[in-house]
Amino acid sequence: MERFGENYLEERKLIKRWKGPIPAVVSLIFTLMIFYATWWIFQDPRGLMRMYTPYVGYMYTRWWLIVLIWMVYIFNYWPFKRSWLENSHPLLKGVVLTAISVGVLYVLIKGFFEGLMGNFGLAYFNPGQLMKLQGVTEFFAIEYAALACLMFAALASWLSPAWIVACEEAPWQDLKQPGKGVSILVMTFFLSTVIFFMTMHSHMGILYYPWQYFTSIAPPYWEKFANTVSGNFHVSWIMCCTVSVWLVETIWGRYPFNLIKRNGLRRVVAFFGIIVIAFAMHFFLYFAQELTWGPAIRGTRRDFAPDWRWLHVGEMAVFFLVPALFITFYCDNWPKKFSMPVNVIVRTMITIIAAVLLYIFYYKTSHLYLGTQKGFSHPQQFPMIPTIWLINIWLAHHWFMDNWPGWKMVPKTSEEIAKAHELEEAMVNDVRWNPTFGWGLGVGVIAGVAVYFITIELLPILYNAINIIE
Repeated sequence: MERFGENYLEERKLIKRWKGPIPAVVSLIFTLMIFYATWWIFQDPRGLMRMYTPYVGYMYTRWWLIVLIWMVYIFNYWPFKRSWLENSHPLLKGVVLTAISVGVLYVLIKGFFEGLMGNFGLAYFNPGQLMKLQGVTEFFAIEYAALACLMFAALASWLSPAWIVACEEAPWQDLKQPGKGVSILVMTFFLSTVIFFMTMHSHMGILYYPWQYFTSIAPPYWEKFANTVSGNFHVSWIMCCTVSVWLVETIWGRYPFNLIKRNGLRRVVAFFGIIVIAFAMHFFLYFAQELTWGPAIRGTRRDFAPDWRWLHVGEMAVFFLVPALFITFYCDNWPKKFSMPVNVIVRTMITIIAAVLLYIFYYKTSHLYLGTQKGFSHPQQFPMIPTIWLINIWLAHHWFMDNWPGWKMVPKTSEEIAKAHELEEAMVNDVRWNPTFGWGLGVGVIAGVAVYFITIELLPILYNAINIIE
């Protein structure tokens, strides 16, 4: 029975071509070169296609991420055979699979959203339909349609990997491709549609005057709580869900949910646990802005506007995802020599420090080389676009090209696969309740509370000390 790419990522062995950090450095330089070249061609306002309007570029960036996830996590590289994946040159695989992902992306945007949904369902998915409305210019029609598509994408980019990471493909894990992939795709797309109408549709309903009271909840139900009618409130926590899924999948190695032995309980706790983690991040990052910039003021614009503050929560969250993926893809999820909880803590601390440094570097320099505008809240400053664009390139490089040229791929033997499973199970079993673990947990809780209060005291001081925007 043909397995296609099922478990391909777990059953491949990436061997360094050079010792030490050289492969990681080479991969970083290689992917950054591809990033900047493609950014200039497709996104940069000074470049060729100039898709960074910003919503058009953001729409394609976000949906490309989802298509990559569909191809690898949901469809397991179907319809490509396992022998082709193992024996083809990484460059050939990279070109072929990336080209297919771009083709699927184009059909999805132009065919499904603009063509089908925009002409026969909801006008705001199609710029041509929006331009029929009085007072809507071509630019805003294109931007509003792109905004609707990318708001749907925000949900799909969370739920598509969440069904694999948290729910472990259940209840279709035993189906063969493409049946399994189609089943998971339909389920996650259905959930995305339901949540879209509950969270994003009302935002689209108030973009045109008069507000669309008959077809959407206007003003939206979250207005008083979030202090804004903008759907950015939902974009924020959904982006945090996306980041949380990948933190759990990468640097956390699905810890602590993998400690739960019962399959059904583990999957439910993991799915909703990720949402809890996301909401904690969601509210803390908003609170951090209150501490550094002062309270948001409804009716103002830019830095002090509540809608932008919620959007910036999602922007800050994605900075954590970049170093987390780099640690997993190019540093072999270092460190691994400690117990599972200690490994997770060390990786998380490295990720936080790297995210803060990347945040500072981005806002100090991005306007110099990306064509964005200087400042935190400028309408042409959308850090989620270049960061996710870079992530997409890393995903294609890691999933399609086996980290070439820094690594070479060799299929694991059955003995190596069994040994890896035994080692993982042993690390999970090692984390069990005992007096030492109890003391460690208690100290961890106290330390966590202390770090929280120290952080909220230091944030205003550090912000005033570090001049990010000249």
